[in-house]
Amino acid sequence: MFFGLFDSNSTKIEMILTTDIHSHLIAGIDDGAKTVEESLELLRGLYELGYRKVVTTPHIMSDFYTNNRATILSGLEHLREASEADGIEMEIEAAAEYYLDDGFYKHLEEGNPLTLNGNYLLFETSYVEKPLQFDEMIFAISSRGHKPLLAHPERYQYIKDPLNEYLELKERGIFFQVNLNSFGGYYGKDAQIKAMVLHEHGLIDFLGSDTHKMKHVEALKKVQQLKLYPLLLEKNNILNHTL
Repeated sequence: MFFGLFDSNSTKIEMILTTDIHSHLIAGIDDGAKTVEESLELLRGLYELGYRKVVTTPHIMSDFYTNNRATILSGLEHLREASEADGIEMEIEAAAEYYLDDGFYKHLEEGNPLTLNGNYLLFETSYVEKPLQFDEMIFAISSRGHKPLLAHPERYQYIKDPLNEYLELKERGIFFQVNLNSFGGYYGKDAQIKAMVLHEHGLIDFLGSDTHKMKHVEALKKVQQLKLYPLLLEKNNILNHTL
C-alpha cells in the first residue's frame, strides 16, 4: 500500500511506498546479505524508509545461485524468526528472481515456482544480450498461468530503442518492475534515461528497491527526497500494494 503524509491543512504533501517487491535479504544464498546480522540491518533500514512489507527475491541462476523453492523458503523462515526476535515489525514474504537461462525451463516444468502473490513471476536476463529463446520463455511463463514480470527493464543495455521496445514487450503481456535507485542515477545515465522513458509513458507496474547492501538503502533515501518520487506513484499504475 501507499502511506500518505499530511500537513495541518490536510493537504497531501508526500506519498511513499510501504511494500517492496524486489530485494536480496536472505543471508548467504546469493549476492545479497551475507549474514543474519546484515539481513537485519537491511530490514531496519527499509523500515526507517517507511516499508512495512517486503517480498524478498533471491536469485535463481543455474551457473551461480542454485537456489530452489526449498532453500528459499527455509531461508525465509530463518529471516522471519530473526526479525521477530529483533523486534522488527515487518511482514516478510519470499518469491524469486529467475534468470532466463538453460535451467529456467526445469523450474517451470517442476511446477509451483516462487511467484509474487501466487501470480507474477519475476525474471531477469543478461544485461548485455537478449536470450535467443526470449519469446519462447515468455510464452512458457504465460501458458502456465503466470504473469511475466521483468525486473529492472531500464538496466538492459541491449535495449536500443527504449520506447518502441518497451511497448512491444507490453504487447506480449510483460509487466515491468523498475528499480527506484535508477531514478537517482545509481546504475548510470543510460539506466536513468530509460527509467524516465518508462515513467513518462506510464509503463511502470511495480517499483522495487533491489536491496542487496546498505548502500542501496542509503541511495533509496535520496530518491525518496526527489520531487520526482511522488510523481512516480501518481502517473503510473503502481501495483505494489496489491501484493
